[in-house]
Amino acid sequence: MAQIKNEAAYQAALRRVEQLEELVDDENTVMDDNAMELDMLVDMIEEYEDIHYPIGKPSLVDTIKLRLYEMNLTQSKLAEMIGVSPTRISDIMTGKCEPTLKLGREISKKLKISPDVVLGV
Repeated sequence: MAQIKNEAAYQAALRRVEQLEELVDDENTVMDDNAMELDMLVDMIEEYEDIHYPIGKPSLVDTIKLRLYEMNLTQSKLAEMIGVSPTRISDIMTGKCEPTLKLGREISKKLKISPDVVLGV
């Protein structure tokens, strides 16, 4: 299969995808040449982006910050919820220390964060 080899080709592919999206009927795409071209371009773009614009795994601190925001909680409230001092949460959030396994489990449960993120896997 063809590959996108540089940024100019990548940008051109993105423009072509925008054009094709207007032409493709979502209900009847099996035999449509535009739909097949769109499908191939999307695959090529995804491959290029995986190499040149990789998305890393979120850090535990970033994930905790996001969940605190989403749940409208403060670090102090989180400390209260999981039974530790606000200083301990602050130390975790500033990177001074890592949570223990027990504390990580509580953070995972209370904030509904995947254990994989808490464990860093």
